[in-house]
Amino acid sequence: MDLLQNSTYRPSAIHCGTMAGHSHWSKVKRAKGASDVKRGALFSKLAKEITVATRLSGGDPNFNPRLRTAIAAARSESMPVDNIDRAIKKGTGELEGGGSIEEITYEGYAPGGTALVVETQTDNKNRTAAEIRHLFTKHGGNLGGSNSVAWMFRRRAVFLLENANPDAVLEATLDAGADDVRSAGDNSTEVVCAPDRFDAVDKALRAKNLIPAASRFIYEPENPAPSPDSDTSAKVVALIEDLEDHDDVQNVWPSCDLR
Repeated sequence: MDLLQNSTYRPSAIHCGTMAGHSHWSKVKRAKGASDVKRGALFSKLAKEITVATRLSGGDPNFNPRLRTAIAAARSESMPVDNIDRAIKKGTGELEGGGSIEEITYEGYAPGGTALVVETQTDNKNRTAAEIRHLFTKHGGNLGGSNSVAWMFRRRAVFLLENANPDAVLEATLDAGADDVRSAGDNSTEVVCAPDRFDAVDKALRAKNLIPAASRFIYEPENPAPSPDSDTSAKVVALIEDLEDHDDVQNVWPSCDLR
């Protein structure tokens, strides 16, 4: 599923396809300075990712890149250590509750035909499905079935490095299976690879002391759709924001640039 290593990157617009700037690095809203309710919701999402990552690949972050990334995300948001430890123990089965969390992806169309992929982690799939459907309907969209829009996207793993020499990054990751090394603006560089090469690329970077500032899996449009007009974009953004505010939603991926 998705990696939430560092949510300090907050875009001025919602982008997709081109990976421009830091657009893909802040799908969970920051909670600093927000209410306790907002912080609690963010911590809950981060804890779910830690639990799921642990359940899938073990509780040792040295041998579980996804868990290592999730812990880094939690720490970047000042999540208490006790919360992190408890989430790991749920994943290992030492505490109850970790086994009931499922990863479910929903697909649908926003107003104007913009395709959306919505990734969730939930302990009640019937409730979540009904609530996600309601949000699509509320904003004039339509929730679709399996592969109704997923065929428009490809799954990718992406690493963000800051103030790194792109040539050094390319040299370090090419043999590990990196597909692309590209500028992300602001002296940042992105490394893109297939999901099954995530661990190899992560290890290759760290072996050269090139420590990612963030890393995650994304859904990237194969052929980004044209940006809709400003009125339609505003409607799509409103739907995405409502979806991202939902407790069970981890990420929302659109098929076009929304400015």
